[in-house]
Amino acid sequence: MDEKELVQQVVQHNNHEAFSILVERYKKMVITTCMGFLGNFHDAEDIAQDVFVELYESLPEFRNESKLSTWLYRIAVNKSLNFLRRKKRETFLQNFLGNRTKDSAGQTIDEIIGKQHSDSNIELREQHKQLRQAMGMLPENQRIALVLSTYHELSYKEIAEVMETSVSSVESLLFRAKNNLRKIMVKTKP
Repeated sequence: MDEKELVQQVVQHNNHEAFSILVERYKKMVITTCMGFLGNFHDAEDIAQDVFVELYESLPEFRNESKLSTWLYRIAVNKSLNFLRRKKRETFLQNFLGNRTKDSAGQTIDEIIGKQHSDSNIELREQHKQLRQAMGMLPENQRIALVLSTYHELSYKEIAEVMETSVSSVESLLFRAKNNLRKIMVKTKP
C-alpha cells in the first residue's frame, strides 16, 4: 500500500495495521531527528512515541498538501524543542532549589558512540562532544536547519517545507549556522 492508501485506511477505517506500517516506515527517521536535537537515545525514543501518538490523533487533519514525512519532521522537531525547553526549565529549578542530582538513566549519544569506538578515538569523541555542545549554542532556527541538512540530508526545499519558510531563508540560515558554528568552535578550543 502506498502512503495515501495507508493514511486513508487509518482515518476512514481506524485500521491499526495500516498505522503500524506507517510507524515502521518512519520510526527510524523520527528517532534520528529527535536524536539530532536531544543527543540522548532514550529521550529520543520517548519523544518519537509522542510524535506517533500525535500523528495518530491528528491524521484526520492531514490534507496531503505535503508529504507525510515532511509533516512528521515538523512534529518531531517541535516535540524535541519543547522537550529541551521543558528540561532546561526543570534543570534551572533544580539548581535554583539546590537539588543537583543528575539523571543517570539515559544514555547520551556520546556514550553510545563511545562504546562503538576504541580508546584510540578519544580525540574524535571529544571533538564530537564539542560539536554537539556548539550546535546547542546556535539560535533555534539555525540549529533546526543544520540538523535537517546534516543529519537527514534534506534538500533546501524539503527543509523549507518542514520549517514553513522559503528556500532562500533556509540558505541564509545554513550559511549563518555554519559561520556561527565555526566561531563557537574556535572560541571553545582549548
